[in-house]
Amino acid sequence: MDDQLIIAGKTFNSRLMTGTGKHKTVGDLVASVEKSQTEIITVAIRRLNLDNPNEKTILDELDWDNYQILPNTAGSKTADEAVFTAQLAREVTGSNWIKIEVIPDPKYLLPDPIGTLEAAQKLVKDGFVCLPYMGADPELAKRLEDIGCATVMPLGSPIGSGRGVLTAEEIQIIVEQSSVPVVVDAGLGVPSDASTVMELGADAVSLLNTAIAPGHKSRPNGRSIQARSPSWPKGISSRSYTRNRQGISEQSN
Repeated sequence: MDDQLIIAGKTFNSRLMTGTGKHKTVGDLVASVEKSQTEIITVAIRRLNLDNPNEKTILDELDWDNYQILPNTAGSKTADEAVFTAQLAREVTGSNWIKIEVIPDPKYLLPDPIGTLEAAQKLVKDGFVCLPYMGADPELAKRLEDIGCATVMPLGSPIGSGRGVLTAEEIQIIVEQSSVPVVVDAGLGVPSDASTVMELGADAVSLLNTAIAPGHKSRPNGRSIQARSPSWPKGISSRSYTRNRQGISEQSN
């Protein structure tokens, strides 16, 4: 079985998404990205200085012919702000891919489920390929899928916490019910966390800042995701493996 990741009809060999924050220098960022072997890189559009055309941004530093750029709406507290940011991102990058982030909570940085769904509805209608960051809520995941989102991105634990996978049962339910890729996002602090979510059946992992910068952590994370786990049967998808294991467990009871 082909074990490539497919999102919105586009095929990727890597199941790792990365971000561009927390790197001390551009050189560190480039080295980290190269070592991780990622093919999808998310960029916080609102954090770029777009007012000065003479100032280089991350958009100028990476060879985007080699990567799928995934602008995000980080910094948006409402659905309307997220929609505006997505439209700005499309104008600046030329890409209609968008990672939706609607986060009004300044302390725990938990995503707003109502705002996320509202933004996704508007952006899907506007022709965007939507990858919404969300709490690990199976019902919300189904609703986002039903309105046309290309993936769902449930959190493992709060952003930047590094607490690992605290939502394992919810992620398993989302995987079981979903027919679009499930990308676990946020809270993963060490390479083994990436392996854990793949064993839960996730299709990919997004390691944005804490778990992948500085650069020396990138290669282990890339390996953890590509190799899955020492017992992972070669040639089958994470989703199939998880469901097969569940079936064996049910038959033995």
